[in-house]
Amino acid sequence: MARPEKVRLGEILLQQKLMSEEQLQFALQEQKRTGRKLGRLFVENGFVTEEQISDALARQLNIAYVSLKQYNINPNTVRLLPEMQARRFRTIVLEQKGSVFLVGMADPTDLFAYDEIARLLKSDILLAVVNETELLATIDNVYRRTDEITDFARELEQELGDTSVDFGALGVSPGMEDAPVVKLLQSVFDDATQVRASDIHIEPQEKRLQIRFRIDGVLHLQTEADIKIATSLALRLKLMSDMDISEKRMPQDGRFAIKVRQQNIDVRISTMPTQYGESVVMRLLNQGGGSLNLDRIGMPKQMLERFRAIIKRPNGLVLVTGPTGSGKTTTLYGALAELNTQEKKLITVEDPVEYRLPGINQVQVNEKIDLSFAKVLRAALRQDPDVLLLGEMRDQETAQIGMRAAMTGHLVLSTLHTNDAVSTPIRLLDMGVPRYMMGSSLQAVLAQRLVRVICESCRQLMPPIATEKEWLTAELGDAVDQHQYHGGRGCGHCNGTGYRGRIGVYELLEMTAAVVEAAHHDDPAHFMKVAKQQMGGRTLRKYAVDLVLSGVTTVGEAMRISNQLEE
Repeated sequence: MARPEKVRLGEILLQQKLMSEEQLQFALQEQKRTGRKLGRLFVENGFVTEEQISDALARQLNIAYVSLKQYNINPNTVRLLPEMQARRFRTIVLEQKGSVFLVGMADPTDLFAYDEIARLLKSDILLAVVNETELLATIDNVYRRTDEITDFARELEQELGDTSVDFGALGVSPGMEDAPVVKLLQSVFDDATQVRASDIHIEPQEKRLQIRFRIDGVLHLQTEADIKIATSLALRLKLMSDMDISEKRMPQDGRFAIKVRQQNIDVRISTMPTQYGESVVMRLLNQGGGSLNLDRIGMPKQMLERFRAIIKRPNGLVLVTGPTGSGKTTTLYGALAELNTQEKKLITVEDPVEYRLPGINQVQVNEKIDLSFAKVLRAALRQDPDVLLLGEMRDQETAQIGMRAAMTGHLVLSTLHTNDAVSTPIRLLDMGVPRYMMGSSLQAVLAQRLVRVICESCRQLMPPIATEKEWLTAELGDAVDQHQYHGGRGCGHCNGTGYRGRIGVYELLEMTAAVVEAAHHDDPAHFMKVAKQQMGGRTLRKYAVDLVLSGVTTVGEAMRISNQLEE
């Protein structure tokens, strides 16, 4: 392809009638005043979209417009251009065609960038236009810090050598900000944030130290390093979280805050002694990830309307159930955010406090000083609250105090570990809660799970295998062959997994008069029959199947939810 000619973006948009002369003049004045890029000003002021700009440039220059969301990225090809230059020139190498490279650029009229890219690749290049937002997201995803983390781990290994080291002082003395252990941890946190990891696992094995990330509920190996750096990493993290660095024989818990990629992250850390050293697990809680909102959790519209109506009642108990990692906390915090007004006092009793919410009184349980759930809950009731969030109903005492609070004019939100909604009232009875108290206090039970979402960039038709078809036939009967099924083949956007992100699967049991009456019978089977009739077939399994039929998730994910319910 010949070297492109310099063209004016504003003139192109005017010619294609995507913008008025007045809008262009306004943006030009803003550019003189602020020095910002003209295209960004067009988008931010709502004159045009990024897609319209890219499409207009592609038509003007007679080159292709590539949507990176739909493009099957090859990470090895992309990395032929160093990350610094890719970010500087807003460029990505898409593919190699013989001795020529197809290169995507957000601004293909940048002649200097064109020349530099050709020089760096030592080849002729063909240009395509790409959306800048999609481009930056792809760069973040592809240019992982795996090599950098491995290099820092080796550097730390060499620094430690075979001599004894004062690990406690490593990285905290003046001038030690660039110590290998600090740089290694900074890179690990940066990479974990970049790939949306929820947890970081640092696990000493017999001969190696492995670092794994949990992404969309599944663990992925990030890197392996020499086992002798494990102690320095654990001790550095203990220092950051004010743990006892001299204690290696007992589990410890702590937390600290960091800022990574312009995001404020709260880190909950747990250490546990294992055969080959201390295992460290860190939960990453993004405090700047946007407001917690019930509209974003994926609950069906009709169910969401009912749930909102229930939590706006002046009193009663609302339970959210599911296993660890099923999104219960996100749902409860979303409910709190809607209830948090100047007219109401909200108190939470948690272990630990996960998200800090303005305007809400949050209390951290501390068993070491006998600050238990029950004790804090009793004290909270004397604080004249309108809404109480109880992190978990762990025992009979806590459950009964929460129930009494719900009976005496308070709205109580809490969680319980049960398989589904209909088994929750029976679980409360097993915990020793009197039937009359459950019938008069419990308003509703929301059960939930999380399923992985098929990656949009590599989503394709994927017929079910034999076991999946057998499961689908049990759910759909003869209609199983009337639907199409999808999956992800794996690409650079989803790190080859075929999934990107998760969505909730829900079922809601309302304690109507009929359900409450059934709860007073001694026969659990009778209660479960009435409860299921109240739910009208809107179960976790049914909703998971609906997501499969709509192409949101795979048959395998729906089967996983089904297997959990049968455990």
